[in-house]
Amino acid sequence: MTASTTCRTTGLRSRTAAVGAIAVAGALLLTGCGDQTKSKDNGSDDASTSAAPLADKLPAAVRDKGVINVGSDIAYAPVEYKDSSGKVVGIDIDIADAMGKQLGVDFKFQNATFDTLIGGLAAKRYDVAMSAMTDTKDRQEGIDADTGKKVGAGVDFVDYFTAGVSLYTNKGDDQGIKTWDDLCGRTIAVQRNTFSHDLAKDQAEKCKKDGGKALKIEDFATNPEAETRMRSKGADVVSADYPVAAYSVKTSGGGDYFEIVGDQVEAGPYGIAVAKDNTELRDALQAAVQAIIDNGEYEKIIKKWGVEDGAITEAKVNGGS
Repeated sequence: MTASTTCRTTGLRSRTAAVGAIAVAGALLLTGCGDQTKSKDNGSDDASTSAAPLADKLPAAVRDKGVINVGSDIAYAPVEYKDSSGKVVGIDIDIADAMGKQLGVDFKFQNATFDTLIGGLAAKRYDVAMSAMTDTKDRQEGIDADTGKKVGAGVDFVDYFTAGVSLYTNKGDDQGIKTWDDLCGRTIAVQRNTFSHDLAKDQAEKCKKDGGKALKIEDFATNPEAETRMRSKGADVVSADYPVAAYSVKTSGGGDYFEIVGDQVEAGPYGIAVAKDNTELRDALQAAVQAIIDNGEYEKIIKKWGVEDGAITEAKVNGGS
């Protein structure tokens, strides 16, 4: 998720990136600059097409507006977050910038809690949601993961990265936790409605079925809140996407607060969520992601953040399972 008030020509929960993904950082606040598709110069349309080769793939209304409004939870470093100066930075921001150059639009990011993003998309508060959101079949089909019931129309995803899920504890206090099966009898803190939250619920059922001690789950609106709960000893462990966990371990308290325990699990694709009926925009975004993969810009971004193992080579639609 570049900062919200500067005009730019620009352009994915779980929320497997490389073990070197420690330099990475999280829901991309880019400000729209209005309609840039016309000028007094009769040759401006040709020039615009040359500068933004995929502009014609966008829906006319989006192209004329010059902006794609993005819902994002900008509290998920290093995927999207605010740096010390308040500027919004991260993997998603840089990818969106590169896509915007292909499409000839700005990506304007609006901050919201993660668990409201799909609802906000359905309510047309945003054109897309881009916030380290894992592409899953349940989200594609609008299925509530807890009840198995259909609760919405679902969304389509344009996949752009891959990430697994990690566990981390207070530093020097891992309590023997190495795998998810070690969580029975513990308390886990997670961000609400994320893939980590889903995995925690599954593990709680497994602990119960196996006759072990119960796993208590505490869920929060943001991942930093989950970390604060663990820091205060209210929880034993936190789960988040590996890039996020690795970044927190490296930076929190100057590296003195947390440590990763065990291996990352359940690698899956991050996707940009688009309403089911907005197929033209979906296909334009897919073309833009593939274009930056093919022209090398994607590789530069992935290397910048140290997350090469999470890179993809093909921008799939609904590649999650």
